[in-house]
Amino acid sequence: MLTLDNDRLCFAFPEVHRHAHCAIECLRTLRLPDDNQTYPLPPKLGRFPMQAVDDYPDQAPPDWQRHGGVFLPIYQSEALWIGLYSAAQAMQRFTNRDPDGPRYTYPFAVKIATGKINAISGTPWQDNLQAAPQDYVVLPDQRWLDGYNVAKGLVRQFVASPLGSGHGVEVQASGATTHGGLQLAVYPMKTDAYAAYCQQRAEREANWLREAQAASIRYGIDKANQVELAAGGLIRQDIIKDPHGLDVWDQSRVSRCFVHLLNAEHYQAVTGERPPHPPFRARDYAKAGLPWFHLDSDGEALEGAAPLAKIQSIAAVTVAQTGQPMPDNDPLGPLPVRQIGGKPVRQGEL
Repeated sequence: MLTLDNDRLCFAFPEVHRHAHCAIECLRTLRLPDDNQTYPLPPKLGRFPMQAVDDYPDQAPPDWQRHGGVFLPIYQSEALWIGLYSAAQAMQRFTNRDPDGPRYTYPFAVKIATGKINAISGTPWQDNLQAAPQDYVVLPDQRWLDGYNVAKGLVRQFVASPLGSGHGVEVQASGATTHGGLQLAVYPMKTDAYAAYCQQRAEREANWLREAQAASIRYGIDKANQVELAAGGLIRQDIIKDPHGLDVWDQSRVSRCFVHLLNAEHYQAVTGERPPHPPFRARDYAKAGLPWFHLDSDGEALEGAAPLAKIQSIAAVTVAQTGQPMPDNDPLGPLPVRQIGGKPVRQGEL
């Protein structure tokens, strides 16, 4: 079951387990310079508003109606990242905590593609999960995804460009711009595998405790108004290797969603609602001394995808097409970086 709730896509599999639910959201962020330098994780600047395609039958073009799903407004050259929340994470973040809710987050495998080119493996869309190379992320290990997996520990940021402009990953990988948008597919862990997972977690926690104790418009949306995603600047981010293996995922029960991307300047004409404000510039954010972020990953990082490593970035395509550098693409100076998660504290003498 898939629902749209307060600009979040909520996936639930009650036939698998009462705790088998997760949420996915698309978040606004700063577009980083595309200068082949690597940058820390940019901040979250709020969710993109989402609308169901079926609520706008007179405005949605035929291909949107065929795919269904949702759409969101995004400005040209704006960046986004994808937030991923599983079971207990989603309940804590989006609802009042259920005292009878899950003690452990329910694991999911999630495929993410842009223009039906897989953002993890760089391969064309396939319905089934693939292990070699891994073409999906695993929740709760992967909490977000900022871009395309181009090298181990590095992604190229998701950046919006006009559909058919030649900047997108889809046209570079497949030779044509056919789909655009984002494609998501969510696969829950099998019921028996989740029981074993919970048992393993409980045993690990018992061991940790013992160690701690011992230590102390009609068809108004035409191609010109649609947006696709291109590869932007480099961000330090690990794509975590599946720690469970392919057999634990219930591939007979999958929930899919097509996220269409609309140029934000046309959003009000389609929906009657004002679009979000234009995005902030990274250099203004940096000049204000506001924080950037770093997360130490617990799991093993995947290698980069060879097909994605060959993709030209949006800045490189801009130079090739126009002979001019991409606007607002100056490098950023030293940035204040804040650690995400717990920070170890040294125990000295009492």
